[in-house]
Amino acid sequence: MTTDDSATRDGQDAERSGIFAGSDPFAIARAWLAEAEQAEPNDPNAIALSTVDADGAPNARMVLLKEISDDAFVFYTNYGSVKAQEIDAAGKCAFVMHWKSLRRQIRVRGTTRREDGAKADAYYASRSLKSRLGAWASDQSKPLSSRGALMARVAEAGVTHGPNPARPPFWGGFRIDPFEIEFWADGAFRLHDRFRWTRLSPASTWAVERLNP
Repeated sequence: MTTDDSATRDGQDAERSGIFAGSDPFAIARAWLAEAEQAEPNDPNAIALSTVDADGAPNARMVLLKEISDDAFVFYTNYGSVKAQEIDAAGKCAFVMHWKSLRRQIRVRGTTRREDGAKADAYYASRSLKSRLGAWASDQSKPLSSRGALMARVAEAGVTHGPNPARPPFWGGFRIDPFEIEFWADGAFRLHDRFRWTRLSPASTWAVERLNP
C-alpha cells in the first residue's frame, strides 16, 4: 500500500467512527454528545472529572458538563467544594466522557478559569427553584449531621431568598481550556480508532495525530 493509499484508508476509517465529522474538535465533541443524547439512557453529559490535591494525590468524581463552546468545556459547582479548591490551586484538570451505548469516549486535559459572570447567572436562573435553593443551602463537601439538617437549611433559604433567588457568590462555573483532546471509538478486535488533538495554548493551531489502540 502506498503512503497516499494509507492516508486515504485512515480517513475512511476515521469517517466511519465519526471522528472526522469536521476539523474542529469542539464541533466533533458537540456532534458526539448530540448522538449520545439520543442513545444514552441517563445523563449523556456526565463526565468523570479529575483533579489533584496539594500533595499531588488524584481525586475523581462525576459531574455534568453544561456547555461545549467554541473554545472550552464548561461545568458548574460550589466554589467551596473540594474539586473547586483543587482546580483553583492547580489551575488545571482533566476529564473523560464515556458513552457505553455508542462505544465512544473523549478525554480532555486543560487549564481552567472561572465562569463567574452573566453566563453563570443565566445557567443558575435556568435551574429548578429547589436546585437553586439547594445551592444556597449546601456547604458542599463539608460534614453534614443529618439529611434533616440539610432540608431545614433548604427551607430557611427559601424564606431568606424567596421564589427567585440570585446566584450565590460561592457558586459558579469553570471553563476548561483544553491543550489536549483525544477521541476514542471502538474498533473490531480491539483495534480502536484513537485521534489526539494537541496545542500549546488556546491561541495555537491544533496538531492532530492517530494513536495506536
